Amino acid sequence: MKKLLILGAGTAGTMMANKLYKNLNKNLWEITIVDKDEDHYYQPGFLFIPFGVYQPEDVIKPKREFIPIGVNFVIDTVKKIEPEKNQVSLASGSILNYDVLVVATGTIPVPEETEGLKGELWYKDIFDFYTFEGTTKLAKKLETWQGGKLVINLAETLIKCPVAPLEFTFLADAYFTEKGMRDKVEIYYVTPLSGAFTKPKATEMLNKLMDEKNIHVIPDFYLQRVDNERKVLISYDDKEVPFDLLVSVPVNKGDAVIEESNLGDEDGLNFIPTDKHTLQSKKYENMFVIGDATNVPASKAGSVAHFEAEILTENILSYIINEPLTHKFDGHANCFIETGYGKGTLIDFNYDTEPLPGKFPFAVVGPMDLLKVTRANHYGKLAFKWVYWHMLLTGKKLPVSTNMSMAGKLVETN
Repeated sequence: MKKLLILGAGTAGTMMANKLYKNLNKNLWEITIVDKDEDHYYQPGFLFIPFGVYQPEDVIKPKREFIPIGVNFVIDTVKKIEPEKNQVSLASGSILNYDVLVVATGTIPVPEETEGLKGELWYKDIFDFYTFEGTTKLAKKLETWQGGKLVINLAETLIKCPVAPLEFTFLADAYFTEKGMRDKVEIYYVTPLSGAFTKPKATEMLNKLMDEKNIHVIPDFYLQRVDNERKVLISYDDKEVPFDLLVSVPVNKGDAVIEESNLGDEDGLNFIPTDKHTLQSKKYENMFVIGDATNVPASKAGSVAHFEAEILTENILSYIINEPLTHKFDGHANCFIETGYGKGTLIDFNYDTEPLPGKFPFAVVGPMDLLKVTRANHYGKLAFKWVYWHMLLTGKKLPVSTNMSMAGKLVETN
């Protein structure tokens, strides 16, 4: 019996367990998936908890609900990956051998990477919302906060769900307006980027929204440290931004096991060098990497993991019968962006094509509009929670093309 081992039972790993279980010969292949705990978090829901849209219990379910009964589910911490031996060591002392390895270990915020960020004000006047603990504690803080300077800061640009900080900012504007205290809150969006986002057309639209909502954007700000005593952010070129309440998006890094196993890229962020089209490890042919664990130049987002899973399933099936890896991931990502007041926008892009206006997912009929603020996009964002639990994780086919389609998109011509 050959062994396929998946490390990580988050979004990407769970999808791969379902897709491979459906496609591999169960008489020839045994599938095992390893994760350190039992709880699966709907991470897009973390955004809504501080504003009371979701409650903490809305975003947690048991991982076992989504892993096929025929897949071995091991609760343990991965201690070391040893590709030369085709084995993985666990904290319990167990050794798991494999013929094919899928690494889906994700990424986590590491506030301790920035001096002073996780200091005496952590979870008092400084919060994150990318963790369950952070977002639930921030929710309690916002219930009683009386106003002042609210600063949303990106410590780095390579983060999970790049649009989430923007969404938090827009939702904060709406939240304080609806509480009747927007005039008591100054909102600052402080980013290392030169604008609100990385893609020109999307940035133009998002910058305009920031202006309309009286949100101050401070670009090109590279955070060096946080002065807890003075409540000030300090950049590498000695710029300062004071705050009363800081919502931080800390540096994101891959799982510590990547560093422990000497598999990370040269940036030191613990992401695995991965072929951006085939999703095969650049160093080990029987190792494949998916989702946030990769160093491919695509967004670290659930939609990307979904599209990658479609490609990776086909390539693993080709690999085990010694056929070329002909399926190619094009960097496809699509993201709903909450803009507050029951509306949202939507972007769809890949490695080569920036977000464009138009209709999505179908030409003419949509029903979603790209780069346009609509109620339909907001409802699409909320509906995704059901899709996530009932279709995405379980490996069902969604009515969205794996590689980016130009159908419905408006392309400017000279």
